[in-house]
Amino acid sequence: MRSVVRAPRLWRRHGLAKAVVVGAALVTVGLTYAVLVPNGAAGADGPQSQKIEEGRRLFAVGCSSCHGLNADGGSNGEGRMAGPSLVGVGAAAVDFQVSTGRMPAVQPGAQVPQKPPVYTPEEIEALAAYVGSLGPGPAVPAEEAYDVSNATQEEVVRGGELFRTNCTACHNFAGRGGALPHGRYAPSLMETTPRNIYQAMLTGPQQMPVFSDQVLVPEDKRAIIAYLVSLQESNDPGGFGLGRLGPVSEGLWGWLVGIGLLVAVAVWIGAKVPRVGGRNGQTKD
Repeated sequence: MRSVVRAPRLWRRHGLAKAVVVGAALVTVGLTYAVLVPNGAAGADGPQSQKIEEGRRLFAVGCSSCHGLNADGGSNGEGRMAGPSLVGVGAAAVDFQVSTGRMPAVQPGAQVPQKPPVYTPEEIEALAAYVGSLGPGPAVPAEEAYDVSNATQEEVVRGGELFRTNCTACHNFAGRGGALPHGRYAPSLMETTPRNIYQAMLTGPQQMPVFSDQVLVPEDKRAIIAYLVSLQESNDPGGFGLGRLGPVSEGLWGWLVGIGLLVAVAVWIGAKVPRVGGRNGQTKD
């Protein structure tokens, strides 16, 4: 009876006992994870991980000089910030900035202008995946979120109301953009794609406020896009849009061209009328 009791104690004192217990625990945890994790979960070498790694390499070459090697912000060596931290901005912000050519920026300024993109769509997707993996943030929206090809007239009308309420202070009611303080400006939306319009509302690039889904629900964003697309596709009945500023540009055009032509005609007529002079009322050439 004593030998039966002493054997387990001797085994617990053995040097390999702890290793066996730890190994058994690891095997148990591994089997549990394999059973509970969905089959579609991406592995360490899955397509998404490869895309993130490709984005990390692209970021290190083209973006780290301003935003830091770890995307946590960088300085220009004089104590001034060269680029903000991108941790938590989300993949949608990267997709917007890079697909519109605003990033990489040529030089710092009051506002980075739009230009042709530097990266291919596949590279932009990889950069967005990498930055999106650094912290929670808005993801790139699905196509159905901004597809307005089947939008109804009611949606266009409601989108116009929402746009005039929330956006005309900067972009004007026709979406043609406008000047802002300190050398900044609201760009024209006449050539902006529905995808980028949605992402701009979702992320708030540069001085634009963020219209999250709690502020503007996805249905409202889609209605605004439908209204802007209708403006992009509409023609100018008069032939010249004149910025679609209404009486302001039309009145200026009337004064500069209309009144200007009348003044020119009056001067021309006055130059052709013979002048009368002398004592005998003789005309002078």
